[in-house]
Amino acid sequence: MDEIDIPAHFLCPISLQLMRDPVTVSTGVTYDRENIEKWLFSCKNNTCPVTKQSLLDSDLTPNHTLRRLIQSWCTLNASFGVERIPTPKSPIDTTQIVKLLSEAKRFPDKQLKCLRRLRSIAFEGQRNKNCLESAGAIEFLASTMKNNIFQQDSIVLSEAAIEVLFHMNLSESQLKNLLNNEGIQFIESLFQVLRLGNYQSRAYATMLLKSAFEVADPVQLISVKTMLFVEIMRVLRDKISQQASKAALKLVVELCPWGRNRIKAVEGGAVSVLIELLLDASERRACELMLIALDQLCGCAEGRAELLNHGAGVAIVSKKILRISHVASDRGVRILTSICRYSANSRVLHEMLQVGAVNKLCLVLQVDSSFKTKERAKEILKLHSKVWKNSTCIPVPLLSSYP
Repeated sequence: MDEIDIPAHFLCPISLQLMRDPVTVSTGVTYDRENIEKWLFSCKNNTCPVTKQSLLDSDLTPNHTLRRLIQSWCTLNASFGVERIPTPKSPIDTTQIVKLLSEAKRFPDKQLKCLRRLRSIAFEGQRNKNCLESAGAIEFLASTMKNNIFQQDSIVLSEAAIEVLFHMNLSESQLKNLLNNEGIQFIESLFQVLRLGNYQSRAYATMLLKSAFEVADPVQLISVKTMLFVEIMRVLRDKISQQASKAALKLVVELCPWGRNRIKAVEGGAVSVLIELLLDASERRACELMLIALDQLCGCAEGRAELLNHGAGVAIVSKKILRISHVASDRGVRILTSICRYSANSRVLHEMLQVGAVNKLCLVLQVDSSFKTKERAKEILKLHSKVWKNSTCIPVPLLSSYP
């Protein structure tokens, strides 16, 4: 194929590759469908790449004559290893999808078949996703998820619906519409999939919840139930996927500042799960998110108590300081600051000496740390200098930096 000169008008102006499904835009220029759809729909452009003229519409007209010429050329050059391009399927249109959805609503026994068809349509490109949206598929999928999640024998329908919904790559406005549609009860439906679904569906639910809460209003953020945190922690414990775990951690960080959510998260077992995960975590961003979440949870008495009751709580937080990143070190010192200000007793102060937390705070003052991190470390060391300063647990080189 590399040894053959391909006629220039057979090449897509975007990719400079042989066109497989040539289509013409309103300016009269022909492109390969996959490339021009990506340009128009994924990259959100409204101009012709060649002429730079604004396109009056996004209609793509199949260039059958050119496609047949390309196929004939491929056949003539088959001896040189050129494969004949297949005749492309006719693109889906909104009318066909509306008919498919209508049939699924009228005949419940055909819903699974419909959902599988919607999945294959969504996977064929952004143009198809736009057609699905125009036909009302997003609301249909959310309603299907809600209507079947409480029926154990119908959970497969909810799992199929959430897979398509996730791959629709919902925009902020689409998510807000679902959140504000009381009949759909989007958050509750996602929670039930999180609770009852298989591993993959729970991963989709976690990532959709993260996206949904990023655009939710304060009332929706404050109204979160303790059981949601229980299920988020289960996703983290099960280690379904790295993507789901990151989404779960970001979800905790997003929710904790609102209302009584810190206490709800503590009641949901967040502190112990985060500590256990930190023991084995080494990936930078994951460690940072865990420490950010623990810092938020230590902002309430219940969170500090849980961290101190865990045998490895203070030790693992101290260990991560100066080992991961400036962000992680700052959050680790913030956690120790919360403990030393509000929950310090003789047992806690002795434990901090034993596990090397005091040594680490002295080291923070000696190395390249942020100004605020050093100030917090200095504050903690001064606050409990009577207990720590003359301790034999602190090496002499570190003791010299004790404030």
